[in-house]
Amino acid sequence: MSTTTRHPTRPTAPPAPVDPRHADDLKLWVVLSRAHAAIEKHVQRDIAAHDLSIAEFGILELLYHKGPQLLGDIQRRILVSSGGITFLVDRLEGKGLVAREACPSDRRARYAVLTAAGRQLMKRIFPRHAAAVSRALSGLTRDERHTATKLLKALGLSAAAMESGPGTK
Repeated sequence: MSTTTRHPTRPTAPPAPVDPRHADDLKLWVVLSRAHAAIEKHVQRDIAAHDLSIAEFGILELLYHKGPQLLGDIQRRILVSSGGITFLVDRLEGKGLVAREACPSDRRARYAVLTAAGRQLMKRIFPRHAAAVSRALSGLTRDERHTATKLLKALGLSAAAMESGPGTK
């Protein structure tokens, strides 16, 4: 008796043709997406151990390394909506990790600032986080990571600079 599971045979269609001019680009996109997802799992697991989301950690990390930031600047750097940044900063305030401060030159603008508790938390957990990221990227040598960084930066800058093209509007 076989222990393999049998699946009913279903009709199959021939695979759709891929324009050879795009095949390498499509493969790169899939590989890049899968690599990002695999690495992100490691990062999420590390951050979740501290009752934080990736976006919350991103805000804390930015404030820890760059100091007080205008909410609009944080929003653009961590790629969330204006409502999203308000929600995230509210949550971090509720946890006692971030405070809002008025901008002296524009009364409509607000700064997010790490509290003493936020700074202490980041000082304690950031080294472990950095090590988790390094472990997740350890499939490449140091030289390969430098090369990948340069290539991906060029790719991102090029894509961001495109104002419009086929499929964008």
